[in-house]
Amino acid sequence: MVAGVVSWDIVPAIVAGLIIGVYEITLIHRDVQVASHRFGHGVHAIFFAIIACFFTFNVPVFFQLVPAIKAWPILGSEIGVRILIGLIAAVKIHGVSAALKTSGFSSQGMQETWIHSLIVGFMTAAAPYVWPFVAPMLPKWAGGK
Repeated sequence: MVAGVVSWDIVPAIVAGLIIGVYEITLIHRDVQVASHRFGHGVHAIFFAIIACFFTFNVPVFFQLVPAIKAWPILGSEIGVRILIGLIAAVKIHGVSAALKTSGFSSQGMQETWIHSLIVGFMTAAAPYVWPFVAPMLPKWAGGK
């Protein structure tokens, strides 16, 4: 790696996204009453968790590509951007639940709680900080040691 160049974190983002997505699927059984919604929401949860983790893991690359962002208040720090991504993830997760519930797809719909959405958003924002502790416990192909 060249000095001063930040590399992309792809495998950790995918593995962390899978872990967070599977965690969200386990919560779906309590929050979602309609069985057909569980599968669709589960696939969507894993896909979105991987995308969100890709962004949180690669904030340093984003800062390198757009250095002017560092001058912005709050968003000029890695933690600020990661918190923003976590909040966007929480609102998006809850928004999908509310959209399905109110659009008439079923009488019960998906009744995900805000706490569930915020937990998943927090996990997404915290994933890059937790990764150094989790990675040694994973197999080598998943970024472990």
